[in-house]
Amino acid sequence: MAQRLRVGVLLSGEGTTFEALCEAIDAGRVPAEVVVVVASKEKAGGLARAARRGIPALAVPRKAYPDVREFNDRIHAALEKHGADFVALLGFLSPFELRGRYDGRAINTHPALIPAFCGKGFYGQRVHEAVIASGVKVSGPTVHFCDDHYDTGPIILQEAVPVLDDDTADTLAARVQAVERRLVPEAVRLVAEGRLAIEGRRVRVRR
Repeated sequence: MAQRLRVGVLLSGEGTTFEALCEAIDAGRVPAEVVVVVASKEKAGGLARAARRGIPALAVPRKAYPDVREFNDRIHAALEKHGADFVALLGFLSPFELRGRYDGRAINTHPALIPAFCGKGFYGQRVHEAVIASGVKVSGPTVHFCDDHYDTGPIILQEAVPVLDDDTADTLAARVQAVERRLVPEAVRLVAEGRLAIEGRRVRVRR
């Protein structure tokens, strides 16, 4: 059996997508294992989820490390300590530097259809509020490879979610997140199976 992908998860919130990834791994659908969880907030719910699963977890509070280089030094040290060869940013609201080590080896999720409603300042409920205010009829999650800028890496998976006339930011977020929790394990599976090829701005799925 091929070696399982060793995933380090970075998060800032409750970790529901992290939990969905773990459930898919437990079910045998994703040949990977989460080896460490790093949170940018001390009270991130994802830390408790990791602890319940016996996964090493620690907080590297962004507020405690205003220098982005030092902040990333701490994150990289944790990833290296636990042997993470791939990184999944699952609701991580701070900058992550690839530093050459994770080029093509890190993914991020965004709660809109990139290139719409993305970039610096577009995160969390702000995205859904902007989507509703714009009057667009569809939104949805995106899973993409990371690069050195916000939300600009090559796209792996996207799926449209309708924006309903009576939607609030909360109701739209719930539907988008439900799809995100399905797309992330699928993206990690494709990576673990070596089926993704980055060709310029495009990601091709090998059969």
